[in-house]
Amino acid sequence: MSATGPLQRALPERLTGFVHALRAHQLRVGPGETLDAAAVLAVLGLADRERLREGLAAALLRGQGQRPVFDATFDLYFPGSVGEPSTARSDTGTTVEELREQLAEALAAGNTAAMAQLAGLAVQALGQFGTAAGSGAGATPGSSAGPGPGAGGWSAHQTLDRLRPQILLARVLAALRAGRTDAPSGELAERIEPDEIRRRIEAFRALVATEARRRTAEERGTEEIARRAVAPSVDQIDFLFAGREQLAELRRSVRPLSRKLATHLAARRRRATRGQIDVRRTVRRSLGTGGVPLRPAYRRRRPQRPELLLLCDVSSSVAGFANFTMLLVQALREEFSRVRVFAFVNRADEVTRLVTTGATDPSELAQRILTEAAVIGYHPYSDYGSALGEFVDRYQEAVTPRTSVLILGDARNNHRDPNLPALAQLARRARRVHWLNPEQPALWSTGDSAALAYADLVPMHACRNARQLGELITRLLPV
Repeated sequence: MSATGPLQRALPERLTGFVHALRAHQLRVGPGETLDAAAVLAVLGLADRERLREGLAAALLRGQGQRPVFDATFDLYFPGSVGEPSTARSDTGTTVEELREQLAEALAAGNTAAMAQLAGLAVQALGQFGTAAGSGAGATPGSSAGPGPGAGGWSAHQTLDRLRPQILLARVLAALRAGRTDAPSGELAERIEPDEIRRRIEAFRALVATEARRRTAEERGTEEIARRAVAPSVDQIDFLFAGREQLAELRRSVRPLSRKLATHLAARRRRATRGQIDVRRTVRRSLGTGGVPLRPAYRRRRPQRPELLLLCDVSSSVAGFANFTMLLVQALREEFSRVRVFAFVNRADEVTRLVTTGATDPSELAQRILTEAAVIGYHPYSDYGSALGEFVDRYQEAVTPRTSVLILGDARNNHRDPNLPALAQLARRARRVHWLNPEQPALWSTGDSAALAYADLVPMHACRNARQLGELITRLLPV
């Protein structure tokens, strides 16, 4: 193990490194939480690792969505083992097929300890960069030497690609059913058993990923791997690069995020009702205290809930961003007096009904919009100028002096006319217009982007993940 490994450090240093790694992933961990974590570490020690994990999580975390980042980082700073797995030396004659057989037995028994041992052995045998070990189905796992200086590291993807645990489903099910005389029958049992085995396989895949990160951290340094190899929390997932699984995580975060945003909006609304100091009433009150204004009087405001209109680019490049935002605003609809949603690729059409009736998945919503709404004209490419022009011509009555408009899109116009007068007319009619762009500002002047031209007319804000989206909604929308 490298000299910078976490187990070479004193506990206070290891804890502070852990906290710094969490902060690098945008988890808000302050001095108070750090002191609480130090107290937990002093009481629990390292004897029971899982108990320590839960204790530190209780002290440091503020939301369940932060748990995946916490767990992956905890496994780096408080690893379950160090160096090469002990089983790697004793199983030098084990082939990949024999390794699969052992894994099938552990999966059938639900033996978590055995699965963890096999994960270590699999990474040692199949996951090292640049080795010949594990390259074929009959390779000998124990034949590889330990990694030398300059080794590339250890790969969970390479390990799982060679081991292919997903092919064990049928074998494990057969072993389960052959070994049980009281096995349940019927359609329900047929569904439950495969689902349980798939869950165990996914748990094994997670153990392999953890082991690969641990081994690589020993070679390259814990801080670097904590920064580069730990997936971001769900609210930090980049909309433009989110895969299917990450979009599913984002979908699950809609309700918790909407509750949080609703609380913030309600608090802002309560503060806004207080208004400014009424000087005349304050002076009149001060007569009873000899001219000292002990009880200021305020002009009470009666704020009305604003109207909100979304105008969303649903072309493939930014569809994940637009559809997630539609679902989030739908969950927040009670915070506004009226919400209307319009979508476009190169034509604009109202999709409020599609957003408010049953759609709970961004991909499902995207498919419904593309098939049921008139958002695509004579070509399938984005055309902001054409869409803005059609919106102003057909739907300008939807925009009033009480309406706040959010335009969602990357402003990439395929070198067509951006139709700036249409956006200027929209900005004059609305109470305010803000443009949320999922691209980073450095790209706004590149290629076919018309972002800077539009930014001259309305404020444009970078909005690349759910955290930024939530902050912008609570900061930009009026109360």
